[in-house]
Amino acid sequence: MTIHRQTPLAESLSLSRQFGKDIHLKMEAAQPTGSFKARGVGHACTEHRNRGARRFVSSSGGNAGLAVAYAGRRLGVPVVVVVPNTTSERAKAMIGLEQAEVVVHGSSWAEANERALSMLSPTDAFIHPFDDPLLWTGHATLVDELAEQGGKPDAVILSVGGGGLLCGVAEGLDRNGWGDVPIVAVETRGAESFARAVAADHPVTLAGIDSIATSLGAKTVCVRALEVARSRRIESVVVSDAEAVEACLRLMDDHRVVVEPACGASLAALGRSRIVSESSGRIVVVVCGGVGASAEDLFRWRAGFA
Repeated sequence: MTIHRQTPLAESLSLSRQFGKDIHLKMEAAQPTGSFKARGVGHACTEHRNRGARRFVSSSGGNAGLAVAYAGRRLGVPVVVVVPNTTSERAKAMIGLEQAEVVVHGSSWAEANERALSMLSPTDAFIHPFDDPLLWTGHATLVDELAEQGGKPDAVILSVGGGGLLCGVAEGLDRNGWGDVPIVAVETRGAESFARAVAADHPVTLAGIDSIATSLGAKTVCVRALEVARSRRIESVVVSDAEAVEACLRLMDDHRVVVEPACGASLAALGRSRIVSESSGRIVVVVCGGVGASAEDLFRWRAGFA
């Protein structure tokens, strides 16, 4: 059973005209859980089920937690998702709708994660939100699809939270013989743990997250993400929350899709990236999706910035 689905590669005439580039959007918002997480989480859950896991335990109240809940329901495996008390009622309801047990603990993901780890039994599998080779292999299927849909791109733009998507796309590029394709790795200001790690050449832990793009809110990126940055051409770009929200609203107008600011960040980088400005080929933006924002939220944030 495959948990994720193949997603469209959509030409964006409006963005192509605006930037004078050939821009295509890999529409991961079309995944059954609303984000790319369905790929890696679905692969990890399937592997653990095949190895005998009788329950999945996760520690994310966002897109990863929802993906674990969905995968568990599809695979017939019970799921427990531990979320911090900052998790929205909407997110908890969506996870519960997938028949997962929701446990609220602590005021941060770190505290929820400690609680989740303490609940593990020998027959449980822990599904990490971003730091697991199984996840990266699942996320790499995104590039396998690009190879079928449009061939080799000139560059790939994606958002970085904990680094799982970055690691997966790098793996996918390598296994398709596209290791020379550059990656533009994008974060919002106040959640730029990857940018700081790249600048310091070692993992950096942020004191806190000061961005509305909470799905990018990993205080420290996984070690593998930094290794990827050392081994290939990667441009780190940081945009503002306001730019990310405007990009979300533009996507909603042009392509009728609502995504989180964490996803809008990648679209906002089109006007900031040196790799994009120098490119003469096709640029693929991973529209990673996300279910943590509504159209009402986006308009409210825009009004607040104004």
